Amino acid sequence: MLLINSFISEAIRLSYINQKKVHLFTQGNIIAGRVINVINEEIVENIDIEDITKEMSKELKSRVLVINTKGIVVSDSYDVLRGSIIKHHELEESLSGKSVSKQHNLEKYGRTMYVSVPIISNAQVIGAVFISASLEEIYQSIKETMRSFLYLSFISLLITGFISFIFAKLISRPIEELTNSIIKVHQGNLEERVEVRGNDELSNLGSSFNLMITRIAQVEQQRKDFVANVSHELRTPLSAIKLLSESLLHQDHVRVETYREFLADIDSEVDRLNKIIENLLSLVDIDKGKLILDYQVTYINYLIENLIHSLKPLADNKKIDMAFYEKEKVHTKLDQIKIQQALTNIIHNAIKYTPNGGKIEVSLYLEYEDIVIKIEDNGIGIPTESLPYIFERFYRVDKARARNTGGTGLGLAISHQIISLHQGRIEVVSELNKGTAFYIRLPKDTAVLS
Repeated sequence: MLLINSFISEAIRLSYINQKKVHLFTQGNIIAGRVINVINEEIVENIDIEDITKEMSKELKSRVLVINTKGIVVSDSYDVLRGSIIKHHELEESLSGKSVSKQHNLEKYGRTMYVSVPIISNAQVIGAVFISASLEEIYQSIKETMRSFLYLSFISLLITGFISFIFAKLISRPIEELTNSIIKVHQGNLEERVEVRGNDELSNLGSSFNLMITRIAQVEQQRKDFVANVSHELRTPLSAIKLLSESLLHQDHVRVETYREFLADIDSEVDRLNKIIENLLSLVDIDKGKLILDYQVTYINYLIENLIHSLKPLADNKKIDMAFYEKEKVHTKLDQIKIQQALTNIIHNAIKYTPNGGKIEVSLYLEYEDIVIKIEDNGIGIPTESLPYIFERFYRVDKARARNTGGTGLGLAISHQIISLHQGRIEVVSELNKGTAFYIRLPKDTAVLS
């Protein structure tokens, strides 16, 4: 406000002074024009000039002098300096043909403006009109105006301060609440939430905070579940190995066939343990972003054919008919090994959960902007309530059945992550006791039809 007031004060002062100067120049020229006809070349004294200067002095509330080329005062509206010689810088400039104005701060009269205008006749300077005007009235007017501005500024500051105080309270309260909530979360309370009021930036910040804490709580719960599941999954084969080995150790006379049977079971549990560890390491690499995709131009038809050929013995053991239908021949860029791993997990699950004599169909086709790989079986299906969770780690629809089939609950999670890294997605349609269809959709931006 001080800067604004200073600026306004200076702007008003300059405006008033400039108006005063222009007005005095105008009046000085008028006086000069009126006195030309009543003075001769030597500018002799004439009563008409006195009348003119006194009249204009009264009108301008200023002192008016008419001076000849020798610097002698021909007429003084105050009747004091007539006949005297005066020398001022402004007069000297005017007698040389220039109109001049300048401000002075006189000890007796205060701030004063001198204006000097040449009297020109026939392109010759024959004298000058000198006007001395007080500026105190202008400065007094500016002072009163600025006093009013100061009062208004003071009132504005009071109002602004009061409003700022109110708004500061309104703004700081939710910030304090948010700060307290952050401290509580830092102390481990993931149930903490902030109350969201209104629809401004602070309420948006509060909503974002609540969403963040909800997500953190979910991740923390997933971490706990993951640790518990890993512990359980690792304990199961280890417990089986320990039980089988202790059974052999505590028997004095064991037949060779029994040894072979128990060692085969131990070997199976070790394989299962290795499979769990390998899957966990794969997930850790994916989570840490260490998994680097080796994109290569791949003939997807050939990849699927090889995959089906490698898994066919498993299907044959259960007399499952496994067929591949290709509507287009497609080349695209992808990581062959990772995609093969993802497809293997899904097809292997289809074989495990399809009863003897069942059917599995793998289809490849293009749909809009996607390459679609459809894996459909007529197996036991997945309950509707379980579909949203099948890609979560260690999730099993039927834990007892999964343990019998040797599942780890990580295969679909790994497949989902690999497809996602390829900018693709997996969709599942299933009906209990009728079958399941997995739709793997990969972007065809780099696909090449043949």
